[in-house]
Amino acid sequence: MECRKMWFFALDLGHCFWQVGYSAPTQSAIREDLNLSLSQYSMFGSILTIGAMLGAVTSGRIADFLGRKGVWKMFHIASNSSFRVPVPQLCMCCEYCVNFVRIIQAMRLSAGFCVAGWLAVYFSNGALSLDMGRFSKGYGIGIFSYVVPVFIAEIAPKNLRGGLTTLNQLMIVCGASVAFLIGTVINWRTLALTGIIPCIALITGSFFIPESPRWLAKVGREKEFKLALQTLRGKDAQVSSEASEIHVYIGALQSLPKARLFDLFHSKHIGSVTIGVGLMVFQQFGGINGIGFYASQTFASAGPSTEKNGTIAYACVQVPITVLGAVLMDKSGRRPLIMISAFGTFLGSFMTGLSFYMKANGLLDEIVPLLTVAGVLIYIAAFSIGMGAVPWVIMSEIFPIDIKGVAGSLVVLVNWLGAWAVSYTFNFLMSWSSSGTFFVYSGISLLTILFVAKVVPETKGKTLEEIQDCINHKSNRRVLIQTL
Repeated sequence: MECRKMWFFALDLGHCFWQVGYSAPTQSAIREDLNLSLSQYSMFGSILTIGAMLGAVTSGRIADFLGRKGVWKMFHIASNSSFRVPVPQLCMCCEYCVNFVRIIQAMRLSAGFCVAGWLAVYFSNGALSLDMGRFSKGYGIGIFSYVVPVFIAEIAPKNLRGGLTTLNQLMIVCGASVAFLIGTVINWRTLALTGIIPCIALITGSFFIPESPRWLAKVGREKEFKLALQTLRGKDAQVSSEASEIHVYIGALQSLPKARLFDLFHSKHIGSVTIGVGLMVFQQFGGINGIGFYASQTFASAGPSTEKNGTIAYACVQVPITVLGAVLMDKSGRRPLIMISAFGTFLGSFMTGLSFYMKANGLLDEIVPLLTVAGVLIYIAAFSIGMGAVPWVIMSEIFPIDIKGVAGSLVVLVNWLGAWAVSYTFNFLMSWSSSGTFFVYSGISLLTILFVAKVVPETKGKTLEEIQDCINHKSNRRVLIQTL
């Protein structure tokens, strides 16, 4: 397998999540310069997720029709302000139009959503233009958040699938960390302008990756299917056995009717849907986007001296821990990693909540800032090692290909809905009770451990087809027990 292509792909896509880390180091400066209220800045921080929800609604269907790589390029096509047709209404009536859109228009129209969003933020003089720019970037993220892990899962060999999917999370973390660090030394407008640079790398990467072999097989493009699979596995690799397995699986699905939303609640799919939706709910409502979007303000609330140092430490701890998670993904398994991670987020949230409780009651004031920073760092380190990447890896593995589009859109939509709810309410919850906010997040982390232990199967080292057999067997067994 040409891992260099996979690395470059994840590198480019992950950098587009630079904007995820933008709001944390800029909160105080933006509110002061533009005279924004708490609710206005909360809207700015969270509207990225509203755009992402819209992207999530269209991501799965676009992915199934145009292919995973095509969706990536489609994101850039719809980005340009001169392109008047919104993504969901693009012409899809013939192969010529698809190829025209995917290649020529992608080259012409570039990475417009992100570029337009960053420019809108850079030139902002009020809340409206800030929100428009943030929303534009969010739409692209919503599509990426589904397409990227699914694409990697479909082209990676089973022994490397988890680690390669984690590269996407690693690059998200790198982008956020770089924004955190740079944001401590440059102003918020300049930081917005630097966000355009990764978009250039994103376009370049699209010319170095093949299409998903499983998608090519699904749409009957046999010659391209074999070429893509051989390219991914290496020119000397034997791919006939894997190609046959893919054909057998897809052939069994071709006779099935086109998936609709209500099909997800069929008995043979309800297990996969429960796992996918449940993991996304617990991932988001554990508080990651509230803590991440407003980390600097959280540190400042504990003590003015901790804001800058805490933000820098936050940025530095994410990357090495995420690398460790990528290494462990295909060694320790998904279930142990996510349960250890959830316990760590519980511990970090509880420590942070305890620090704010101590501050409110005048207990050991001298250690409150240290305890706050330690709690947040433990939380983000634990999240980075498992809860950040593992739910996306599992989501990309558990859905059969005939419902992957509609199921993926549903799961990503739920994820971004949770992200919006947490990021919008975080500041208000902190105003209500700083300690109570983090105690709630710690309780949700405990529920995550219970959910994974009872419901989520181990997918390490299994083909996508074997995972389906495992989930269906468990679902059938539960139905039988209920019947008896």
